[in-house]
Amino acid sequence: MKKTFLNGVINENPTFVQLLGMCPLLAVTTSVINGIGMGISATVVLIFSNVAISLIRRLVPDKIRIASYVVVIAGFVTLVDLILKAYLPALSRSLGIFIPLIVVNCIILARAEAFASKNGPLKSALDGLGMGLGFTIGLFTLSSVREIIGNGTIFGISVLGSNYQPAIMAILPPGAFILLGLILGVINIYKARRKGNA
Repeated sequence: MKKTFLNGVINENPTFVQLLGMCPLLAVTTSVINGIGMGISATVVLIFSNVAISLIRRLVPDKIRIASYVVVIAGFVTLVDLILKAYLPALSRSLGIFIPLIVVNCIILARAEAFASKNGPLKSALDGLGMGLGFTIGLFTLSSVREIIGNGTIFGISVLGSNYQPAIMAILPPGAFILLGLILGVINIYKARRKGNA
């Protein structure tokens, strides 16, 4: 069970290992609040859709398997979207179209097909939690770097003082690509050194 959970967080991290979910990762990470909001939303959908798909996996014919998974995922995405609109309207507006697009997020579809359709509800829930947390860590990491460099703030609070000249490029799409590449480079260097020491 622990291995199932840790796979999503470390070994098969959807952001830094599998490079899945790049559209929301690059689009909504202009602030930490957006990144965490997207991560929690995707995690909730991952957990509940994994459990639901795990429960119905033997009832769904192979020919309509993927279509059925999309319907299940869409139901949970709609629920999350409505909850955000009702209780966190500013975050809902900020995340915009990327919440409804969770329906076709490759992380969620991949976990439904590769894991939930072959395992029981408890393992599927842990897989969803691990993958969701891994995705949230990726969103948090990139959004932290982008917000600090691009605005001089974290969680909207100034950390670099009033004299700081923000590097606007960091909060623009090209900056997201560059910073993600640098983060992945640092992670790969760390892994290579760790492998060399082992």
